[in-house]
Amino acid sequence: GDASQNKVVRGWGKEKKFDFKPLTHIELCQNLDIIDFNRATKITGSNFILFKGWGAKLERALINFMLDLHTNKHGYTEIFPPFLVNRASMLGTGQLPKLEEDMYKLKDDDLFLIPTAEVPVTNIFRDEILDEDKLPIYYTAYTACFRREAGSYGKDTKGLFRVHEFDKVEMVKFVRPEDSYDELEKLVANAEEVLQLLELPYRVKMLATQDISFAAGKCYDLEAYASGSDKWLEVSSCSNFESFQARRANIRMRRKENKKVEFIHTLNGSGVALARTVAAIIENYQQEDGSVLLPKALQPYLNGQERIT
Repeated sequence: GDASQNKVVRGWGKEKKFDFKPLTHIELCQNLDIIDFNRATKITGSNFILFKGWGAKLERALINFMLDLHTNKHGYTEIFPPFLVNRASMLGTGQLPKLEEDMYKLKDDDLFLIPTAEVPVTNIFRDEILDEDKLPIYYTAYTACFRREAGSYGKDTKGLFRVHEFDKVEMVKFVRPEDSYDELEKLVANAEEVLQLLELPYRVKMLATQDISFAAGKCYDLEAYASGSDKWLEVSSCSNFESFQARRANIRMRRKENKKVEFIHTLNGSGVALARTVAAIIENYQQEDGSVLLPKALQPYLNGQERIT
């Protein structure tokens, strides 16, 4: 079915109700001088972000908080990959040939700015054979992500909802085929824990077949509630690609028992995407006096600061 068949499988937290008229993150960021949309447009063009002061610190705190959670608690190894990849990498994860016009490209070098860390991280094992007993392999990476999003204008292009460059912490798994659906549930739980620790109300949707990427076997979206805009914002997408990417990128495993070589399964998910998560934090944590409280989980990363004024 199409997007109308997407099913909410669970929710967490209560949608915030205010006894004053809440502001949107755009108004709050301008009042607090923590994001400068106009100067970002001057420097680059529309739909870019310039974080400033506590806005920049909040972004950095979120990245470190998420990487620490995934590496210290969830068992991922941290990767810091190149933000430019070659054509073979883009083909391996399935962005090319279908989505080429949505990508930023360096024409002289035939390199692409990555739309997600999934591309460089999945391609780490392109054209390699892994031993079965080395699996599963869990990698997490912070990168900037670059998207031309040629086809999506007109929908929610204001503020932090749809931008050409955003930060994201990604989780990528290389697993045995028989384990991939259990691994998908664990992947979703890892992304959910980020939102729970930030105390952001969210819901988990299972996507209908027509609404998922042509590469994925099963996909969940996590949507955080942003109370000022009264919107559910997609902050994570978690997919089991089964052997689709492994076949394109030629990533295989050797069975321990009979030495048989077969394609592995790959999974990835955002853990989580930052621009929209920042919007949800700023809107949900706003106070009547216009200040914004900082989530308790982030305060150790912000020198103990409790609010932005």
